[in-house]
Amino acid sequence: MATGRVVYPLYQLGNPQLRIFRTNFFMTLVRPGVPQPEDVVQFRVSMQMTRLDIKNYLEKIYNVPVAVVRTRIQFGKNKKRNHKNQKVKCPDYKVAYVQLDQGQTFQFPNLFPEKEQTPEPGSIDDIQNKYLEEERQKYQSDPRRGGVPDWFGL
Repeated sequence: MATGRVVYPLYQLGNPQLRIFRTNFFMTLVRPGVPQPEDVVQFRVSMQMTRLDIKNYLEKIYNVPVAVVRTRIQFGKNKKRNHKNQKVKCPDYKVAYVQLDQGQTFQFPNLFPEKEQTPEPGSIDDIQNKYLEEERQKYQSDPRRGGVPDWFGL
């Protein structure tokens, strides 16, 4: 009998229950392709999750105040072909747009902040930049060739 549900043993009195109940769902925070308002966060969620599941998941586990949850199903592309020239379809997935409560905003952190442009003389960064510049000069194409690639002998 495979119903897709996980059945846990019944609770029994006595010794402390050393069990942790984890959800069967996953939620992945994704950066939206089109700009969203500051109070909207986009997730890729399991196909079995409902709007109420998403709201409870965020509020109970992560203490995130949620106002509205909107979902849509993104159909997978089927343009690929395998080695037998058969069409291969990517799996479908569900996308959830979570609107936070009044006054709450979300902004992705800057994982790759810009460094200072001018390293101090004699530092490792300065030496690396000089070496890379010399290597670029070695492999730079001849401007007299007029855009003709090097592998095409003239």
